[in-house]
Amino acid sequence: MRIVDVIEKKRDGKELSTDEINFFINGFCDGRISDYQAAALIMAAFIRGLNSRETADLTNAMTNSGDRMDLSEIPGIKVDKHSTGGVGDKTTLVVAPIVASCGIPVAKMSGRGLGHTGGTIDKLEAIKGFRTSLSRSEFIAGVKEIGIAISGQTGNLAPADKKLYALRDVTATVNSIPLIASSIMSKKLASGADKIILDVKTGSGAFMKTLDESIELAAEMVSIGDRMGKKTVAVITDMDTPLGRCIGNSLEVGEAIEVLGGKGPEDLKTVCFELAARMLELGGKGDIGGCRELVRKSIADGSALDKLKQLALRQGALFDPWDERAMDEAPVRYQVMAPFEGYVTSMRSELVGKASMILGAGRETKDSPIDPTAGIILLKKTGDYVGKGEAIAQLHTSSGQLLKEAEEMLFDAYVISSEAAAARPLIQAYIDSDTAIRF
Repeated sequence: MRIVDVIEKKRDGKELSTDEINFFINGFCDGRISDYQAAALIMAAFIRGLNSRETADLTNAMTNSGDRMDLSEIPGIKVDKHSTGGVGDKTTLVVAPIVASCGIPVAKMSGRGLGHTGGTIDKLEAIKGFRTSLSRSEFIAGVKEIGIAISGQTGNLAPADKKLYALRDVTATVNSIPLIASSIMSKKLASGADKIILDVKTGSGAFMKTLDESIELAAEMVSIGDRMGKKTVAVITDMDTPLGRCIGNSLEVGEAIEVLGGKGPEDLKTVCFELAARMLELGGKGDIGGCRELVRKSIADGSALDKLKQLALRQGALFDPWDERAMDEAPVRYQVMAPFEGYVTSMRSELVGKASMILGAGRETKDSPIDPTAGIILLKKTGDYVGKGEAIAQLHTSSGQLLKEAEEMLFDAYVISSEAAAARPLIQAYIDSDTAIRF
């Protein structure tokens, strides 16, 4: 088999066989296929498309390119969660303890943030002493002992995805639904869970800007999961406005603790509680109505909040997560005032995320340092009325020199007008192998 023949076949719009896809991934990983040949095939796939079978085969080949986590020694149904990412997305910090407190084992491998979207691992490391680099044995032991462990990725999971993404990033082939779906699902399948829930964001702060695009991506990933024997469902959630009011690592941990304690912003509670209920449903805890009740009970009786405490202390935290000594606070705080009165009709989430990056909360490259105390508290969000000179946000940083640029970006993010805008639904759709329901 020659790679040039495979490239030619896809260039001409023909369907690739399983063997041809495996040949490509194996050859690209071991160096027999060059970057320029791989780029040519990726571009052909980008333009000509991949059908569901080809996409599933590509995902499977990428999954098999490295290690696979074996979670079989953990009793019960293991349900994994993945979010496509967004500004203020701290859902794992809320959802994972809820689900674990209801008896479903949570073995969660998470990533770091890059660009304007934060990563779960960065947030947890804002808690003093919290260890996120666990060996496989430590990871498994944590789940077996307290029902939950959260770690940075261990082992060499889906190395083909890392190589392919680096190439896609510089060849204008990132925005392809089959390639995005295979990238996400290869890592999820390699992580060893029995079932998977996907939180697919939609709106201005999401990778997929429209609901139709988001549903198409979700349906592709659900199809891949089912073809691979892993029951997969997806919830489409709104990211037209940042989720919650806090952006930045320690600030978001604090907000997650509020929600687990029964307080916190309604939008964050709505999204987190629905995702948790869907995870419990996948885990066999009953129908969706009963699972929503289990979520409410875990918040009301304090068991979800206690589970976060167990997780933090078991993984090395020096104090309870809500102890004022658990996380540092930013030495510099600054109020951003509204330039005129009106209603906040929309927010450009991406610019809010970039403003938090300027303050030190995000990283430009994977090796950039971050300031765990930096970030933004949104005092006004879409739908709120604001008076001229009233505070719309509070900036947190370690350096006053960063404030002006961040403030200017926030001004660009807020759209204030004389009339209020209609609210967008937070939960916009639900997709499984049988249904696609829009709300």
